[in-house]
Amino acid sequence: MSNHPHPVSRFPRLRRLWKPAVATGGGGTAIIIWFEEIMAFAAEFISVIVISLMAGLIYLFKTYVFKSAMPRSDDLKKK
Repeated sequence: MSNHPHPVSRFPRLRRLWKPAVATGGGGTAIIIWFEEIMAFAAEFISVIVISLMAGLIYLFKTYVFKSAMPRSDDLKKK
């Protein structure tokens, strides 16, 4: 018989689960931050696309609405 004391395991379930808990906690935080960065990039990218579309719509509006309001040569000759 040896004289060395055997370690007493008070919480055997916690000893078994601490590595997955640490991996999940750290990995979960990294995944959330990664997802947040992707969403921020997507929001910026979508805003650039929307600004381009809005500029196109304003240009079409200007072309069709204000050009139709310009006097024609027939209107100028009637005076």
